[in-house]
Amino acid sequence: MSLHKFCEWLANTQWSIQLHESTWAYPIVESVHVLTLCVFVGLAVILDLRLLGKAFRGSRVSELARRLLPWTTAGFVVMVVTGALLFYAIPVRSYHSVFFRFKVILLVLAGINAWLFHGGIYRRVADWDLDPVPPRRVRLAGAASLVLWALIITSGRLIAYNWFDCDRQPQPAIVNSAAGCTPETMQDVP
Repeated sequence: MSLHKFCEWLANTQWSIQLHESTWAYPIVESVHVLTLCVFVGLAVILDLRLLGKAFRGSRVSELARRLLPWTTAGFVVMVVTGALLFYAIPVRSYHSVFFRFKVILLVLAGINAWLFHGGIYRRVADWDLDPVPPRRVRLAGAASLVLWALIITSGRLIAYNWFDCDRQPQPAIVNSAAGCTPETMQDVP
């Protein structure tokens, strides 16, 4: 079964239809997603600015991380659950959205950045914990996080627009390819 077919099946499930057509459930899920995104990214920005040596220079990185990471993690978990529900509500359109696909790639890159930081660089935090300006690798991880999350938020916001949907033809071949458009999904092609 192709991913497109799986998304079609998912879209036809009773809960997906009810969530998408609900007067209250979908907007509530979307609002919770945005609010927890604010919690997660807001706290991540505080830590990233410390990693860059731009804020909280007198604070230990380890102490700041110890205080922020539980809240950041909670925000991230709720954000992922509500994001999955948003996908579940409109899986076919989401799957074929260029912006959704870009967002997924960026999320993977942000995950790799966090994994490399926490699994490697952060293990030696005692060596640079109080440095007003941390080592270059630490600053690069913080900068990468800031850039990736800014792009994730932007691409997430653009998912709402149908500029490049498969049924909006003709489009350049590269757009159709990036969106995974096939003849069966390009309904308005002459």
